[in-house]
Amino acid sequence: MTTVVVCAGGPKEELCSFDAYSRQHDVLFIGADRGALYLIEQGITPHAIVGDFDSLSQEEYQYVMKHADDAQRFREEKNETDTDLALLKALTYAPSEIVLTGVTGGRLDHYEAAVRSIYRLQLEHPDLVLKMINHANMIQFLVPGTHTIQADERYRYLSFFAHEQPIQGVTLRHVKYETTNEEISLGSTRFTSNEIIGTSGSISFTQGICLMIRSID
Repeated sequence: MTTVVVCAGGPKEELCSFDAYSRQHDVLFIGADRGALYLIEQGITPHAIVGDFDSLSQEEYQYVMKHADDAQRFREEKNETDTDLALLKALTYAPSEIVLTGVTGGRLDHYEAAVRSIYRLQLEHPDLVLKMINHANMIQFLVPGTHTIQADERYRYLSFFAHEQPIQGVTLRHVKYETTNEEISLGSTRFTSNEIIGTSGSISFTQGICLMIRSID
C-alpha cells in the first residue's frame, strides 16, 4: 500500500502539511518543478523530480539537482503540464493513493488544469485514491458506488457537488444531514457543509461523478 505525494510549485503557503506523510515508511515524494525545492527545504529528499524547471533560478536548479537521484527535465514547449508529468511518474510506482499539493492559491489556469487531471486519472483508475490537498481543503472525485468517509478533525465540513452530470440515487449516512435516494443536480449547492457524526460517514450513489470537498472551519 504505497502513497505518492506530488508537490507542485504553487504558492508555498497553500501546501498541505507533510509531517504525517514524512513519518510513514510507505510514502514516496515527487517534486514537480519548484515543488522539488519546497520538499527539499522541508528536509524531504524527493524520490523523483520532473518538469521544465522554468520557475527555478540557475542556482536553485543546481541545488535541486544535488538532492535528486531520479530527475527528468523536459522542454518548456510540451503538451503536458509539469503537474501532469509528475502524476504520470507517480503512477509508475503502482500506488494505492496519490496526494497532490501545491496547485491552489496561484494561477487559476494551473488549478483548473490540476482538477481536470485528477478527474481524468480517477476515471482511468477507479480503484486508486486521488486527493488534491492544500492547507485547508481536500478535493476528491468519487465514482458510483459506496464510499466510507473517515472523520478527520482537520476537515470538519463535507460538501458534495455534481460534476458534468447530475448524481443519481444519493444516500448519505452518519452525517448531520442524511438523504436517501436523492439527486444532486448540476449547479446545486444544497449538499454544501455537511458534517460527519461519529467516526465515519458514507455516501452511495448509482450514477454520475461526485466532486467531494472537505474543509476546515
